[in-house]
Parts: sequence; C-alpha cells; structure tokens
Amino acid sequence: MSDPQQLGDAPAGDPLLLTPEEAARLLRVGRTTVYALMKAGELRPVHIGRSCRLARAELERFVHRLQEPSALLPRPRSTSAATHYHGPGRPLRARSQPADSSVTCG
Repeated sequence: MSDPQQLGDAPAGDPLLLTPEEAARLLRVGRTTVYALMKAGELRPVHIGRSCRLARAELERFVHRLQEPSALLPRPRSTSAATHYHGPGRPLRARSQPADSSVTCG
C-alpha cells in the first residue's frame, strides 16, 4: 500500500474536504470501513448541513496514529466472529451482530 498524499503535496485544485467515498479511495479501503471508523471515533467527520465530509488533515492524523508503535501492539482476540477493523482503539462490532443506525453520514 502506498502512502496517502500529504496535504502540502496536494495540487491547488484538490478539495480540503472529502466525501466518505473519496476518503475511502485515498486510504485504499472500502467505503463501509470509512463509515465504521467514523462510528468508532477513529475518524472525525465534518458536518455541513446534511452533508458529511472528512478533512484531508483528519485522514493524515489517522494514518500517523496507525504508524505509532502503540498501534502495532497485538490486542487480545475476541472468541466471537471476526471484527471489521483492527487499528488503534477498541475493535468494532462483530459481523454477526446487527448494525447500529446511529451514524449520521451517508
């Protein structure tokens, strides 16, 4: 996986705020992973009216947090179904659990 673009490296025409879909492409993950990261508090969205956006700087902070040594420490595995996300912080819901509809983006 290549490094995400740095804000200073972005051409003048690149937007500062990205849709969750654009953020997913930039991070090279799935759209649902971005929504799960927002729900878990790993990514903080910006709400403008009914629109949900992610700042490039927020994506950069997230990637830097992933590169911290504490993020690389193994965590105990759950005995239930596999989780969607294995980055810093607590694991997300297991696939077998029903989805919560509290995410307001989308």
